Amino acid sequence: MRHPNQAALALHAGGDLGKFARWKLERHLAKCDVCTAEIAAYESTREMMGELAAVPELPWNRLAAEMKANIRLGLAAGECVRGMETSMRGTRWLSGARMAVACAGIVVLIVTGVVLQRPEPQPVAFSVPIVEAIDNGILMSAGGTSVGLMNHGVKRVSYLPNADGGMSASYVNASGYITVNTVYGQ
Repeated sequence: MRHPNQAALALHAGGDLGKFARWKLERHLAKCDVCTAEIAAYESTREMMGELAAVPELPWNRLAAEMKANIRLGLAAGECVRGMETSMRGTRWLSGARMAVACAGIVVLIVTGVVLQRPEPQPVAFSVPIVEAIDNGILMSAGGTSVGLMNHGVKRVSYLPNADGGMSASYVNASGYITVNTVYGQ
């Protein structure tokens, strides 16, 4: 059997327990002699307190009034603090203006990182090689210099440019062999 706590028993002895809690506690008291004895002890203490109020040396009424005022003050302060806690819990941290400021900060951070990490373009110090077919061979030239593969004494040459920027020349040379010259201009 689960017993009610001491505060509930003391409040029932003083007549300060709410209706539903009192009804629930009285149902328990009908079955439990231990809690009934505890309430009887609280009631006898309460009666003794009434007799002590008659002692003229102690200002019991003033002390009781101060204690009630302190309790009320403490409860009011608790309500103020509880109101602040619930109002802070209910707010969304990343909503509205806060979300906009957070996103703007992230964008600034990313842009700064990109700007600082981007290398500066270097000027090109060389020219692009050019590969071309000439009357008797293939010529590659770049930056004022050139290299050529010549086909002397050959009447029929097949030139084939490719997608890599190069060129091939195929022909039968004077000894009767097939010669293939390929030049890439990369």
